[in-house]
Amino acid sequence: MITSPLWLPATLLAGATQAWRTAVQRRVSHSLSLNGAGLVRYLYGIPFTLLMLGLYRLALPMPWPALQQHFLLFCLAGGLAQIIATNLLILAFSHRNFVVGTAYSKTEAVQGAVLSFLLMGETLSPLTWAGIGCGVIGVMLLSTGGRRMGPIDFLRALGQPAAITGIASGFFFALTAIGIRRATQEVGGDDRILAALIVLCVTVLLQTVILGAWMMLRERGEIGRVFASWRVSGQVGLLSALGSACWFTGFATAPVALVRIVGQIEVAFTMAFGHFYLRERMQRSEIIGLMLVVVGVMLALAGAL
Repeated sequence: MITSPLWLPATLLAGATQAWRTAVQRRVSHSLSLNGAGLVRYLYGIPFTLLMLGLYRLALPMPWPALQQHFLLFCLAGGLAQIIATNLLILAFSHRNFVVGTAYSKTEAVQGAVLSFLLMGETLSPLTWAGIGCGVIGVMLLSTGGRRMGPIDFLRALGQPAAITGIASGFFFALTAIGIRRATQEVGGDDRILAALIVLCVTVLLQTVILGAWMMLRERGEIGRVFASWRVSGQVGLLSALGSACWFTGFATAPVALVRIVGQIEVAFTMAFGHFYLRERMQRSEIIGLMLVVVGVMLALAGAL
């Protein structure tokens, strides 16, 4: 059930911000370990998430909402799923280029639609499902990286490390969305933006503690490099906080599957960053795939009206 029209601009802004953040984070990943590159988005995101919550409370002062008994559980579940998904996405970058690694993870749209139906009972219109199918085909074309591939070649490619890690990343991103939506439902009151910001702050704090503790035990030397990279990592934290605030607002005000389907527009922003910021060439099949993704988003929106 859509509770506010705010979900659409929030989702579109989330896609643009996340593409920018991912591009910057990829550069950080060259000098940090897998977990170190993941930690920077949470650690450096803390001050910005707290600032956003504080400013929102100052602008709209109101009583603090009640938190239900499963609030922390869903924040923890969503946070853990996001840590795993992010690490898998960064790992996918090591196998293929920036655009292709992200494209594999975008299968989260269809995975999210199925999981949200099975776990939360959220249903979609036939037109929205058509949009999902169109978007998935587009993502699969993007995943070829501009190479001509027949059906057999494509099936073989699905067994490659980039495909496995990318699709697994999409699965855990879908679980993240479900966990966050359930967490926002555990926040009392009618202000869904406030609920999203509260969930964001708690989740980022939990993620920093969990991943930071793991690195203290297993990669203690990497902690110093995380702090030494503060100039670039600070940008990752800011963009991550802004993007997550928008994603969480979308999850709080609309079905998970619909938000993730429309969120596929991030692929368009990702390709733009890959082409202009990282100087990666755009092939004809990638352009066709991009067009299919855009059509899929439009069909999903039409089905939601």
